[in-house]
Amino acid sequence: MQKLAWIPLVGLVLAGCSHGTQSSRSNGSTDSTSTAIASSIDRFIHARYVVQPAGGSALGLHEFDGKSWLPSRDNLNKEIAELRQFDALFAAEIQRKALPAERLRELRMLRTVTDGELLQVEGVRTPYRNPAYYASALDVSLYLKRDWKPLPERMRDMTAILSGSQTLFSTARNQLEPLLPKPWVETAIEIAGATAGFLENEVLTAGAGCKDAGIRDAFNQTVRTAAKEHREFAAWLTANRLPTATPEFAIGRANYSRMLANELIDLSPERILAIGMAELKAEEQRFQAAAREIDPTRSATEVFKQIQHDHPTAPNLIPETRRTLEAIRQFVVDHKILTIPSEVRAQVTETLPPFRATSFASMDTPGPFETKATQAYYYVTPVEPQWPAAQQEEWLTAFNYYTTDVVSIHEAYPGHYVQFLALNASKATPGQKAFYSYAFAEGWAHYTEQMLLAEGFAQPKDPSRASEAERIRAAKYRLAQSDEALLRVCRLCASVQMHCFGMSLDEATKFFIEHCHYEAKPARQEAIRGTFDPGYCFYTLGKLQFLKLREDWKRQEGSAFSLQRFHDEALRHGAPPLRLLREAMLKDSSLHGELF
Repeated sequence: MQKLAWIPLVGLVLAGCSHGTQSSRSNGSTDSTSTAIASSIDRFIHARYVVQPAGGSALGLHEFDGKSWLPSRDNLNKEIAELRQFDALFAAEIQRKALPAERLRELRMLRTVTDGELLQVEGVRTPYRNPAYYASALDVSLYLKRDWKPLPERMRDMTAILSGSQTLFSTARNQLEPLLPKPWVETAIEIAGATAGFLENEVLTAGAGCKDAGIRDAFNQTVRTAAKEHREFAAWLTANRLPTATPEFAIGRANYSRMLANELIDLSPERILAIGMAELKAEEQRFQAAAREIDPTRSATEVFKQIQHDHPTAPNLIPETRRTLEAIRQFVVDHKILTIPSEVRAQVTETLPPFRATSFASMDTPGPFETKATQAYYYVTPVEPQWPAAQQEEWLTAFNYYTTDVVSIHEAYPGHYVQFLALNASKATPGQKAFYSYAFAEGWAHYTEQMLLAEGFAQPKDPSRASEAERIRAAKYRLAQSDEALLRVCRLCASVQMHCFGMSLDEATKFFIEHCHYEAKPARQEAIRGTFDPGYCFYTLGKLQFLKLREDWKRQEGSAFSLQRFHDEALRHGAPPLRLLREAMLKDSSLHGELF
Protein backbone atom coordinates (compact mmCIF):
# COMPACT_ATOMS: atom_id res chain seq x y z
CA MET A 1 0.00 0.00 0.00
CA GLN A 2 1.03 3.59 -0.35
CA LYS A 3 1.16 6.37 2.15
CA LEU A 4 -1.36 9.04 1.34
CA ALA A 5 0.67 12.00 2.45
CA TRP A 6 4.35 11.66 1.75
CA ILE A 7 6.59 9.14 0.05
CA PRO A 8 10.27 10.02 0.58
CA LEU A 9 11.65 7.38 -1.77
CA VAL A 10 10.42 5.08 -4.49
CA GLY A 11 9.43 1.66 -3.19
CA LEU A 12 6.41 2.60 -1.08
CA VAL A 13 3.92 2.40 -3.88
CA LEU A 14 0.33 2.08 -4.88
CA ALA A 15 -1.77 -1.07 -4.87
CA GLY A 16 -4.61 -2.47 -6.92
CA CYS A 17 -5.45 -3.68 -10.44
CA SER A 18 -7.69 -6.25 -12.07
CA HIS A 19 -8.22 -7.86 -8.68
CA GLY A 20 -9.76 -4.56 -7.63
CA THR A 21 -12.37 -4.68 -10.36
CA GLN A 22 -13.35 -8.20 -9.45
CA SER A 23 -13.62 -7.37 -5.76
CA SER A 24 -15.65 -4.24 -6.25
CA ARG A 25 -18.16 -6.02 -8.47
CA SER A 26 -18.43 -8.94 -6.09
CA ASN A 27 -20.23 -6.62 -3.66
CA GLY A 28 -23.31 -7.17 -5.80
CA SER A 29 -23.99 -3.51 -6.59
CA THR A 30 -26.29 -2.98 -9.58
CA ASP A 31 -26.27 0.79 -9.44
CA SER A 32 -24.72 2.09 -12.67
CA THR A 33 -23.20 5.15 -11.02
CA SER A 34 -21.54 3.07 -8.34
CA THR A 35 -20.28 0.61 -10.95
CA ALA A 36 -18.83 3.44 -13.04
CA ILE A 37 -17.06 4.92 -10.03
CA ALA A 38 -15.67 1.53 -9.07
CA SER A 39 -14.36 1.14 -12.60
CA SER A 40 -12.70 4.57 -12.42
CA ILE A 41 -11.05 3.66 -9.13
CA ASP A 42 -9.78 0.40 -10.60
CA ARG A 43 -8.33 2.27 -13.58
CA PHE A 44 -6.62 4.71 -11.21
CA ILE A 45 -5.13 1.92 -9.11
CA HIS A 46 -3.88 0.16 -12.24
CA ALA A 47 -2.41 3.39 -13.62
CA ARG A 48 -0.48 4.02 -10.43
CA TYR A 49 1.02 0.54 -10.58
CA VAL A 50 2.19 1.05 -14.13
CA VAL A 51 4.16 4.00 -12.79
CA GLN A 52 5.41 2.23 -9.66
CA PRO A 53 5.15 -1.51 -10.36
CA ALA A 54 7.14 -2.79 -7.37
CA GLY A 55 4.13 -2.21 -5.13
CA GLY A 56 1.95 -4.45 -7.25
CA SER A 57 4.24 -7.38 -6.69
CA ALA A 58 4.59 -6.53 -2.99
CA LEU A 59 0.84 -6.61 -2.50
CA GLY A 60 0.17 -9.71 -4.55
CA LEU A 61 -0.69 -8.25 -7.95
CA HIS A 62 1.83 -10.26 -9.88
CA GLU A 63 0.95 -9.05 -13.34
CA PHE A 64 3.48 -6.33 -12.46
CA ASP A 65 6.29 -8.81 -11.74
CA GLY A 66 9.45 -8.04 -13.63
CA LYS A 67 8.21 -4.60 -14.64
CA SER A 68 10.07 -1.32 -14.14
CA TRP A 69 9.37 2.32 -14.89
CA LEU A 70 11.83 4.98 -15.98
CA PRO A 71 11.47 8.35 -14.18
CA SER A 72 12.38 10.36 -17.29
CA ARG A 73 11.08 13.88 -17.71
CA ASP A 74 8.68 12.74 -20.43
CA ASN A 75 7.29 9.95 -18.26
CA LEU A 76 7.00 12.24 -15.25
CA ASN A 77 5.13 14.83 -17.29
CA LYS A 78 2.72 12.11 -18.46
CA GLU A 79 2.28 11.04 -14.84
CA ILE A 80 1.42 14.60 -13.79
CA ALA A 81 -1.19 14.90 -16.54
CA GLU A 82 -2.69 11.55 -15.58
CA LEU A 83 -2.87 12.48 -11.90
CA ARG A 84 -4.62 15.73 -12.73
CA GLN A 85 -7.18 13.89 -14.86
CA PHE A 86 -8.01 11.43 -12.10
CA ASP A 87 -8.14 14.21 -9.52
CA ALA A 88 -10.66 16.10 -11.64
CA LEU A 89 -12.66 12.92 -12.17
CA PHE A 90 -12.87 12.16 -8.44
CA ALA A 91 -13.74 15.78 -7.66
CA ALA A 92 -16.62 15.63 -10.14
CA GLU A 93 -17.90 12.36 -8.65
CA ILE A 94 -17.85 13.89 -5.15
CA GLN A 95 -20.07 16.71 -6.37
CA ARG A 96 -22.85 14.23 -7.11
CA LYS A 97 -23.49 14.02 -3.34
CA ALA A 98 -26.10 11.32 -3.85
CA LEU A 99 -23.53 8.62 -3.27
CA PRO A 100 -23.39 6.56 -0.07
CA ALA A 101 -21.30 8.15 2.68
CA GLU A 102 -18.73 5.35 2.55
CA ARG A 103 -18.18 5.88 -1.18
CA LEU A 104 -17.85 9.64 -0.73
CA ARG A 105 -15.22 9.10 1.96
CA GLU A 106 -13.34 6.77 -0.37
CA LEU A 107 -13.36 9.36 -3.15
CA ARG A 108 -12.16 12.06 -0.77
CA MET A 109 -9.38 9.75 0.33
CA LEU A 110 -8.39 9.17 -3.30
CA ARG A 111 -8.13 12.90 -3.84
CA THR A 112 -5.60 13.04 -1.02
CA VAL A 113 -3.69 10.36 -2.92
CA THR A 114 -3.68 12.29 -6.19
CA ASP A 115 -2.69 15.53 -4.50
CA GLY A 116 -0.03 13.78 -2.42
CA GLU A 117 1.50 12.35 -5.58
CA LEU A 118 1.30 15.72 -7.32
CA LEU A 119 3.00 17.34 -4.33
CA GLN A 120 5.86 14.90 -4.67
CA VAL A 121 6.22 14.97 -8.44
CA GLU A 122 5.63 18.63 -9.31
CA GLY A 123 5.68 20.40 -5.93
CA VAL A 124 8.77 19.12 -4.17
CA ARG A 125 9.95 17.39 -7.37
CA THR A 126 11.41 14.38 -5.57
CA PRO A 127 12.16 12.36 -8.75
CA TYR A 128 14.12 15.28 -10.18
CA ARG A 129 15.97 16.28 -7.04
CA ASN A 130 16.57 13.30 -4.75
CA PRO A 131 19.32 10.95 -6.00
CA ALA A 132 18.16 8.33 -3.49
CA TYR A 133 15.03 8.00 -5.64
CA TYR A 134 17.21 6.50 -8.37
CA ALA A 135 19.56 4.60 -6.04
CA SER A 136 16.62 2.64 -4.60
CA ALA A 137 14.58 2.27 -7.80
CA LEU A 138 15.75 -1.25 -8.70
CA ASP A 139 15.12 -2.96 -5.38
CA VAL A 140 14.60 -6.69 -6.02
CA SER A 141 14.75 -7.84 -2.41
CA LEU A 142 11.07 -8.82 -2.52
CA TYR A 143 11.91 -11.56 -5.03
CA LEU A 144 14.27 -13.10 -2.49
CA LYS A 145 12.05 -12.62 0.56
CA ARG A 146 8.89 -14.11 -0.93
CA ASP A 147 8.42 -17.26 -3.01
CA TRP A 148 5.06 -16.79 -4.72
CA LYS A 149 6.47 -18.61 -7.75
CA PRO A 150 9.48 -20.83 -8.50
CA LEU A 151 12.97 -19.35 -8.23
CA PRO A 152 13.78 -19.52 -11.98
CA GLU A 153 10.70 -17.41 -12.76
CA ARG A 154 11.63 -14.88 -10.09
CA MET A 155 15.16 -14.79 -11.51
CA ARG A 156 13.73 -13.92 -14.93
CA ASP A 157 11.78 -11.07 -13.31
CA MET A 158 14.86 -9.78 -11.49
CA THR A 159 16.85 -9.96 -14.71
CA ALA A 160 14.20 -7.90 -16.49
CA ILE A 161 14.16 -5.26 -13.76
CA LEU A 162 17.94 -4.99 -13.34
CA SER A 163 18.54 -4.85 -17.10
CA GLY A 164 17.39 -1.23 -16.94
CA SER A 165 20.21 -0.09 -14.66
CA GLN A 166 22.30 1.63 -17.33
CA THR A 167 19.35 3.62 -18.68
CA LEU A 168 18.18 4.50 -15.16
CA PHE A 169 21.48 5.95 -14.03
CA SER A 170 22.09 7.71 -17.34
CA THR A 171 18.71 9.40 -16.82
CA ALA A 172 19.68 10.29 -13.26
CA ARG A 173 22.92 11.95 -14.36
CA ASN A 174 21.04 14.00 -16.96
CA GLN A 175 18.24 15.09 -14.61
CA LEU A 176 19.84 15.66 -11.22
CA GLU A 177 20.47 19.33 -10.54
CA PRO A 178 23.99 20.55 -9.68
CA LEU A 179 22.92 21.91 -6.29
CA LEU A 180 21.32 19.17 -4.20
CA PRO A 181 20.78 18.87 -0.44
CA LYS A 182 23.89 17.30 1.04
CA PRO A 183 22.01 14.79 3.28
CA TRP A 184 20.17 13.49 0.22
CA VAL A 185 23.39 12.97 -1.72
CA GLU A 186 25.10 11.25 1.20
CA THR A 187 22.10 8.98 1.73
CA ALA A 188 21.97 8.09 -1.97
CA ILE A 189 25.68 7.21 -1.99
CA GLU A 190 25.13 4.90 0.98
CA ILE A 191 22.06 3.26 -0.60
CA ALA A 192 23.78 2.73 -3.96
CA GLY A 193 26.82 1.16 -2.30
CA ALA A 194 24.73 -1.10 -0.07
CA THR A 195 22.61 -2.19 -3.03
CA ALA A 196 25.69 -3.05 -5.04
CA GLY A 197 26.96 -5.24 -2.20
CA PHE A 198 23.55 -6.87 -1.85
CA LEU A 199 23.47 -7.69 -5.55
CA GLU A 200 26.99 -9.09 -5.57
CA ASN A 201 26.43 -11.25 -2.53
CA GLU A 202 22.90 -12.24 -1.51
CA VAL A 203 21.28 -11.91 -4.95
CA LEU A 204 23.97 -13.81 -6.82
CA THR A 205 24.06 -16.46 -4.09
CA ALA A 206 20.30 -16.92 -4.29
CA GLY A 207 20.51 -17.55 -8.02
CA ALA A 208 23.20 -20.20 -7.70
CA GLY A 209 20.57 -22.84 -6.96
CA CYS A 210 18.91 -22.48 -10.36
CA LYS A 211 19.54 -25.55 -12.54
CA ASP A 212 18.65 -23.83 -15.82
CA ALA A 213 22.04 -22.66 -17.12
CA GLY A 214 20.52 -20.18 -19.57
CA ILE A 215 18.45 -18.41 -16.93
CA ARG A 216 21.33 -18.51 -14.45
CA ASP A 217 23.94 -17.11 -16.86
CA ALA A 218 21.71 -14.24 -18.01
CA PHE A 219 20.82 -13.51 -14.41
CA ASN A 220 24.43 -13.49 -13.21
CA GLN A 221 25.59 -11.21 -16.01
CA THR A 222 22.74 -8.75 -15.45
CA VAL A 223 23.19 -8.71 -11.68
CA ARG A 224 26.92 -8.01 -11.97
CA THR A 225 26.29 -5.22 -14.47
CA ALA A 226 23.66 -3.68 -12.19
CA ALA A 227 26.02 -3.85 -9.21
CA LYS A 228 28.68 -2.10 -11.28
CA GLU A 229 26.20 0.57 -12.35
CA HIS A 230 25.20 1.21 -8.71
CA ARG A 231 28.83 1.60 -7.68
CA GLU A 232 29.53 3.92 -10.59
CA PHE A 233 26.50 6.00 -9.69
CA ALA A 234 27.77 6.30 -6.11
CA ALA A 235 31.18 7.35 -7.45
CA TRP A 236 29.59 9.87 -9.81
CA LEU A 237 27.59 11.40 -6.98
CA THR A 238 30.74 11.58 -4.86
CA ALA A 239 32.69 13.33 -7.59
CA ASN A 240 29.98 15.46 -9.24
CA ARG A 241 27.26 16.26 -6.72
CA LEU A 242 28.72 15.94 -3.24
CA PRO A 243 31.28 18.78 -3.73
CA THR A 244 28.52 21.21 -4.74
CA ALA A 245 25.85 19.91 -2.33
CA THR A 246 24.14 22.50 -0.17
CA PRO A 247 22.76 22.48 3.38
CA GLU A 248 19.35 23.57 2.03
CA PHE A 249 16.68 20.88 2.10
CA ALA A 250 13.46 22.44 3.44
CA ILE A 251 10.30 21.86 1.41
CA GLY A 252 8.91 25.16 2.68
CA ARG A 253 5.82 26.25 4.55
CA ALA A 254 3.39 25.98 1.63
CA ASN A 255 4.42 22.43 0.73
CA TYR A 256 4.44 21.40 4.38
CA SER A 257 0.91 22.70 4.85
CA ARG A 258 -0.13 20.83 1.71
CA MET A 259 1.42 17.66 3.15
CA LEU A 260 -0.65 18.12 6.31
CA ALA A 261 -3.75 18.75 4.19
CA ASN A 262 -3.25 15.38 2.52
CA GLU A 263 -3.92 13.90 5.98
CA LEU A 264 -6.96 16.23 6.19
CA ILE A 265 -5.21 18.23 8.92
CA ASP A 266 -6.04 21.91 8.43
CA LEU A 267 -3.85 23.33 11.21
CA SER A 268 -0.97 25.75 10.63
CA PRO A 269 2.67 24.69 11.06
CA GLU A 270 2.78 26.92 14.14
CA ARG A 271 -0.12 25.04 15.69
CA ILE A 272 1.43 21.68 14.81
CA LEU A 273 4.68 22.74 16.46
CA ALA A 274 2.79 23.90 19.56
CA ILE A 275 1.07 20.50 19.78
CA GLY A 276 4.44 18.79 19.41
CA MET A 277 6.21 20.87 22.04
CA ALA A 278 3.38 20.37 24.54
CA GLU A 279 3.50 16.61 23.97
CA LEU A 280 7.28 16.66 24.29
CA LYS A 281 7.05 18.36 27.67
CA ALA A 282 4.41 15.87 28.87
CA GLU A 283 6.43 12.89 27.65
CA GLU A 284 9.59 14.16 29.30
CA GLN A 285 7.68 14.27 32.57
CA ARG A 286 6.53 10.66 32.08
CA PHE A 287 10.10 9.64 31.30
CA GLN A 288 11.42 11.34 34.44
CA ALA A 289 8.70 9.78 36.61
CA ALA A 290 9.46 6.25 35.38
CA ALA A 291 13.18 6.75 35.93
CA ARG A 292 12.61 7.93 39.52
CA GLU A 293 10.71 4.73 40.28
CA ILE A 294 13.73 2.71 39.17
CA ASP A 295 16.45 4.76 40.88
CA PRO A 296 15.70 8.17 42.42
CA THR A 297 19.41 8.81 43.11
CA ARG A 298 20.44 9.01 39.45
CA SER A 299 19.49 11.14 36.46
CA ALA A 300 16.82 9.83 34.12
CA THR A 301 19.35 9.54 31.29
CA GLU A 302 21.70 7.49 33.46
CA VAL A 303 18.86 5.20 34.50
CA PHE A 304 17.80 4.69 30.90
CA LYS A 305 21.32 3.90 29.75
CA GLN A 306 21.68 1.42 32.60
CA ILE A 307 18.59 -0.61 31.68
CA GLN A 308 19.89 -0.94 28.13
CA HIS A 309 22.48 -3.40 29.41
CA ASP A 310 19.67 -5.89 30.19
CA HIS A 311 19.71 -7.61 26.82
CA PRO A 312 20.01 -11.08 25.28
CA THR A 313 23.29 -12.42 23.97
CA ALA A 314 23.97 -12.25 20.26
CA PRO A 315 23.13 -15.95 19.65
CA ASN A 316 19.92 -15.65 21.71
CA LEU A 317 18.61 -12.47 20.09
CA ILE A 318 16.33 -14.13 17.52
CA PRO A 319 15.12 -16.99 19.80
CA GLU A 320 14.35 -14.58 22.67
CA THR A 321 12.51 -12.19 20.38
CA ARG A 322 10.48 -15.10 19.01
CA ARG A 323 9.55 -16.28 22.50
CA THR A 324 8.50 -12.87 23.83
CA LEU A 325 6.56 -12.11 20.64
CA GLU A 326 4.32 -15.09 21.30
CA ALA A 327 3.83 -13.95 24.91
CA ILE A 328 2.75 -10.51 23.68
CA ARG A 329 0.27 -12.07 21.26
CA GLN A 330 -1.19 -14.20 24.03
CA PHE A 331 -1.64 -11.12 26.24
CA VAL A 332 -3.61 -9.43 23.45
CA VAL A 333 -5.87 -12.47 23.12
CA ASP A 334 -6.32 -13.08 26.86
CA HIS A 335 -7.16 -9.46 27.64
CA LYS A 336 -9.51 -9.04 24.67
CA ILE A 337 -7.56 -6.08 23.31
CA LEU A 338 -8.86 -6.72 19.79
CA THR A 339 -9.73 -9.53 17.42
CA ILE A 340 -6.72 -11.08 15.70
CA PRO A 341 -8.26 -12.36 12.46
CA SER A 342 -5.66 -15.03 11.70
CA GLU A 343 -3.76 -17.77 13.50
CA VAL A 344 -0.79 -17.29 11.16
CA ARG A 345 2.12 -16.10 13.28
CA ALA A 346 4.67 -13.54 12.21
CA GLN A 347 7.91 -15.45 11.67
CA VAL A 348 10.91 -13.87 13.40
CA THR A 349 14.00 -13.89 11.18
CA GLU A 350 17.13 -11.87 10.44
CA THR A 351 16.92 -8.62 8.49
CA LEU A 352 18.32 -8.93 4.98
CA PRO A 353 21.82 -7.39 4.69
CA PRO A 354 21.06 -4.28 2.59
CA PHE A 355 18.61 -3.02 5.22
CA ARG A 356 20.67 -3.77 8.33
CA ALA A 357 22.33 -0.36 8.37
CA THR A 358 19.01 1.48 8.72
CA SER A 359 16.67 -0.91 10.53
CA PHE A 360 16.72 -2.52 13.95
CA ALA A 361 13.40 -4.28 13.39
CA SER A 362 10.64 -4.20 10.77
CA MET A 363 7.49 -6.00 9.68
CA ASP A 364 6.96 -7.55 6.26
CA THR A 365 3.31 -8.52 5.83
CA PRO A 366 1.77 -10.00 2.67
CA GLY A 367 -0.47 -7.59 0.83
CA PRO A 368 -4.26 -7.77 0.64
CA PHE A 369 -4.18 -9.31 -2.84
CA GLU A 370 -1.54 -11.97 -2.15
CA THR A 371 -2.78 -15.56 -2.36
CA LYS A 372 0.42 -17.63 -2.39
CA ALA A 373 3.30 -16.07 -0.44
CA THR A 374 1.19 -15.41 2.65
CA GLN A 375 3.81 -15.82 5.38
CA ALA A 376 4.55 -12.65 7.39
CA TYR A 377 8.08 -11.90 8.56
CA TYR A 378 9.23 -9.91 11.57
CA TYR A 379 12.78 -8.89 10.75
CA VAL A 380 15.29 -8.34 13.55
CA THR A 381 18.80 -7.06 12.77
CA PRO A 382 21.54 -9.14 14.41
CA VAL A 383 25.09 -8.15 15.25
CA GLU A 384 27.63 -8.78 12.51
CA PRO A 385 30.16 -11.46 13.47
CA GLN A 386 33.10 -9.36 12.28
CA TRP A 387 32.26 -6.45 14.59
CA PRO A 388 34.53 -5.85 17.58
CA ALA A 389 33.08 -6.91 20.94
CA ALA A 390 32.45 -3.30 21.98
CA GLN A 391 30.43 -2.60 18.82
CA GLN A 392 28.41 -5.78 19.28
CA GLU A 393 27.58 -4.76 22.85
CA GLU A 394 26.55 -1.26 21.73
CA TRP A 395 24.22 -2.75 19.11
CA LEU A 396 22.63 -5.16 21.56
CA THR A 397 21.78 -2.34 23.98
CA ALA A 398 19.12 -1.30 21.48
CA PHE A 399 17.62 -4.78 21.95
CA ASN A 400 17.32 -4.57 25.71
CA TYR A 401 14.38 -6.68 26.84
CA TYR A 402 12.11 -3.72 27.52
CA THR A 403 12.64 -1.80 24.28
CA THR A 404 12.51 -4.99 22.21
CA ASP A 405 9.10 -5.88 23.59
CA VAL A 406 7.84 -2.35 22.94
CA VAL A 407 9.11 -2.53 19.36
CA SER A 408 7.46 -5.96 18.93
CA ILE A 409 4.17 -4.44 20.10
CA HIS A 410 4.59 -1.67 17.52
CA GLU A 411 5.61 -3.91 14.63
CA ALA A 412 3.48 -6.99 15.22
CA TYR A 413 0.96 -7.42 18.06
CA PRO A 414 -1.25 -5.45 18.03
CA GLY A 415 0.58 -2.98 15.80
CA HIS A 416 1.39 -3.15 12.10
CA TYR A 417 0.90 -6.88 11.60
CA VAL A 418 -2.53 -7.02 13.21
CA GLN A 419 -3.62 -3.84 11.43
CA PHE A 420 -2.80 -5.36 8.07
CA LEU A 421 -4.37 -8.69 9.00
CA ALA A 422 -7.55 -6.81 9.87
CA LEU A 423 -7.37 -4.84 6.63
CA ASN A 424 -6.90 -7.98 4.56
CA ALA A 425 -9.81 -9.71 6.31
CA SER A 426 -12.14 -6.71 6.14
CA LYS A 427 -14.83 -5.87 3.60
CA ALA A 428 -12.95 -2.71 2.67
CA THR A 429 -13.05 -1.87 -1.04
CA PRO A 430 -10.02 -2.29 -3.30
CA GLY A 431 -9.42 1.46 -3.11
CA GLN A 432 -9.47 1.35 0.69
CA LYS A 433 -7.06 -1.57 0.66
CA ALA A 434 -4.76 -0.05 -1.93
CA PHE A 435 -3.87 3.19 -0.15
CA TYR A 436 -3.08 4.08 3.41
CA SER A 437 -2.55 7.13 5.51
CA TYR A 438 0.91 7.63 7.02
CA ALA A 439 -0.72 9.00 10.18
CA PHE A 440 -3.10 6.04 10.42
CA ALA A 441 -0.51 3.28 9.91
CA GLU A 442 2.27 4.68 12.07
CA GLY A 443 -0.09 6.38 14.49
CA TRP A 444 -1.88 3.09 15.14
CA ALA A 445 1.36 1.18 15.77
CA HIS A 446 2.68 3.90 18.07
CA TYR A 447 -0.65 4.14 19.90
CA THR A 448 -0.63 0.40 20.62
CA GLU A 449 2.68 0.65 22.54
CA GLN A 450 1.23 3.06 25.08
CA MET A 451 -2.17 1.36 25.11
CA LEU A 452 -0.91 -2.15 25.78
CA LEU A 453 1.19 -1.08 28.77
CA ALA A 454 -1.77 0.89 30.09
CA GLU A 455 -3.84 -2.31 29.84
CA GLY A 456 -1.34 -4.12 32.03
CA PHE A 457 1.28 -5.68 29.81
CA ALA A 458 4.46 -6.23 31.89
CA GLN A 459 2.74 -4.42 34.79
CA PRO A 460 1.72 -5.91 38.16
CA LYS A 461 -1.93 -6.90 38.45
CA ASP A 462 -2.17 -5.20 41.84
CA PRO A 463 0.47 -2.46 42.21
CA SER A 464 -0.33 -2.09 45.92
CA ARG A 465 0.77 -5.69 46.52
CA ALA A 466 3.65 -5.85 44.03
CA SER A 467 7.16 -6.50 45.24
CA GLU A 468 9.86 -3.90 44.72
CA ALA A 469 11.38 -6.02 41.94
CA GLU A 470 8.02 -6.21 40.15
CA ARG A 471 7.48 -2.46 40.42
CA ILE A 472 10.97 -1.71 39.10
CA ARG A 473 10.53 -4.13 36.18
CA ALA A 474 7.21 -2.48 35.29
CA ALA A 475 8.81 0.97 35.46
CA LYS A 476 11.58 -0.17 33.11
CA TYR A 477 8.98 -1.05 30.49
CA ARG A 478 7.31 2.34 30.90
CA LEU A 479 10.69 4.06 30.63
CA ALA A 480 11.52 2.19 27.43
CA GLN A 481 8.14 2.99 25.90
CA SER A 482 8.47 6.62 26.93
CA ASP A 483 11.81 6.85 25.17
CA GLU A 484 10.21 5.47 22.00
CA ALA A 485 7.53 8.15 22.37
CA LEU A 486 10.19 10.83 22.88
CA LEU A 487 11.83 9.78 19.62
CA ARG A 488 8.54 10.10 17.74
CA VAL A 489 7.63 13.47 19.22
CA CYS A 490 11.15 14.74 18.52
CA ARG A 491 10.57 13.73 14.90
CA LEU A 492 7.41 15.83 14.90
CA CYS A 493 9.08 18.90 16.40
CA ALA A 494 12.20 18.58 14.26
CA SER A 495 10.20 18.01 11.07
CA VAL A 496 8.15 21.17 11.28
CA GLN A 497 11.10 23.25 12.45
CA MET A 498 13.45 21.94 9.73
CA HIS A 499 11.00 22.47 6.90
CA CYS A 500 9.15 25.60 8.02
CA PHE A 501 11.29 27.50 10.50
CA GLY A 502 14.89 27.14 9.38
CA MET A 503 16.25 24.51 11.77
CA SER A 504 19.55 23.21 10.39
CA LEU A 505 20.70 19.62 10.26
CA ASP A 506 23.17 20.27 13.09
CA GLU A 507 20.47 21.89 15.21
CA ALA A 508 18.13 18.98 14.58
CA THR A 509 20.86 16.52 15.58
CA LYS A 510 21.36 18.42 18.83
CA PHE A 511 17.60 18.39 19.42
CA PHE A 512 17.49 14.58 19.23
CA ILE A 513 20.50 14.26 21.54
CA GLU A 514 19.00 16.55 24.16
CA HIS A 515 15.41 15.35 24.12
CA CYS A 516 15.39 11.63 23.32
CA HIS A 517 18.67 10.61 24.96
CA TYR A 518 20.34 9.47 21.74
CA GLU A 519 24.05 9.27 21.06
CA ALA A 520 25.43 11.51 18.34
CA LYS A 521 25.42 8.99 15.45
CA PRO A 522 21.81 7.76 15.74
CA ALA A 523 20.70 11.33 16.47
CA ARG A 524 22.32 12.43 13.23
CA GLN A 525 20.62 9.63 11.33
CA GLU A 526 17.23 10.68 12.69
CA ALA A 527 17.87 14.27 11.65
CA ILE A 528 19.00 13.17 8.17
CA ARG A 529 15.83 11.14 7.71
CA GLY A 530 13.82 14.26 8.48
CA THR A 531 15.42 16.12 5.57
CA PHE A 532 13.77 13.81 3.01
CA ASP A 533 10.88 12.37 5.08
CA PRO A 534 9.12 15.32 6.70
CA GLY A 535 6.10 13.04 7.05
CA TYR A 536 7.70 11.28 9.99
CA CYS A 537 5.85 13.86 12.03
CA PHE A 538 2.79 11.63 11.58
CA TYR A 539 3.84 8.98 14.11
CA THR A 540 2.91 11.28 16.99
CA LEU A 541 0.14 13.15 15.18
CA GLY A 542 -1.48 9.82 14.34
CA LYS A 543 -1.18 8.48 17.89
CA LEU A 544 -2.75 11.62 19.34
CA GLN A 545 -5.64 11.34 16.88
CA PHE A 546 -6.28 7.72 17.88
CA LEU A 547 -6.34 8.70 21.56
CA LYS A 548 -8.80 11.52 20.84
CA LEU A 549 -11.03 9.27 18.73
CA ARG A 550 -11.10 6.62 21.44
CA GLU A 551 -12.13 9.20 24.03
CA ASP A 552 -14.92 10.55 21.81
CA TRP A 553 -16.18 7.11 20.79
CA LYS A 554 -16.20 5.94 24.40
CA ARG A 555 -18.37 8.90 25.33
CA GLN A 556 -20.68 8.14 22.42
CA GLU A 557 -21.03 4.41 23.19
CA GLY A 558 -21.45 4.76 26.94
CA SER A 559 -21.95 1.43 28.69
CA ALA A 560 -21.63 -0.42 25.37
CA PHE A 561 -17.99 0.67 25.04
CA SER A 562 -15.22 -1.89 25.20
CA LEU A 563 -11.63 -1.57 24.07
CA GLN A 564 -12.02 -4.57 21.79
CA ARG A 565 -15.09 -3.09 20.10
CA PHE A 566 -13.30 0.21 19.57
CA HIS A 567 -10.22 -1.37 18.06
CA ASP A 568 -12.17 -3.76 15.84
CA GLU A 569 -14.33 -0.93 14.55
CA ALA A 570 -11.33 1.34 13.94
CA LEU A 571 -9.58 -1.31 11.85
CA ARG A 572 -12.46 -2.31 9.58
CA HIS A 573 -12.58 0.87 7.44
CA GLY A 574 -9.23 0.55 5.69
CA ALA A 575 -6.53 2.97 6.81
CA PRO A 576 -7.73 6.42 5.71
CA PRO A 577 -6.76 9.83 7.06
CA LEU A 578 -8.09 9.85 10.60
CA ARG A 579 -10.56 12.64 9.93
CA LEU A 580 -12.39 10.21 7.62
CA LEU A 581 -12.31 7.52 10.29
CA ARG A 582 -13.90 9.96 12.74
CA GLU A 583 -16.66 10.62 10.23
CA ALA A 584 -17.27 6.88 9.90
CA MET A 585 -17.34 6.21 13.64
CA LEU A 586 -18.77 9.34 15.30
CA LYS A 587 -22.45 10.19 14.93
CA ASP A 588 -22.05 13.80 16.06
CA SER A 589 -20.80 15.65 12.98
CA SER A 590 -19.64 18.58 15.10
CA LEU A 591 -16.85 16.32 16.39
CA HIS A 592 -15.53 15.27 12.99
CA GLY A 593 -12.99 18.08 12.73
CA GLU A 594 -11.70 17.86 16.32
CA LEU A 595 -8.63 15.79 15.57
CA PHE A 596 -6.58 16.48 18.69
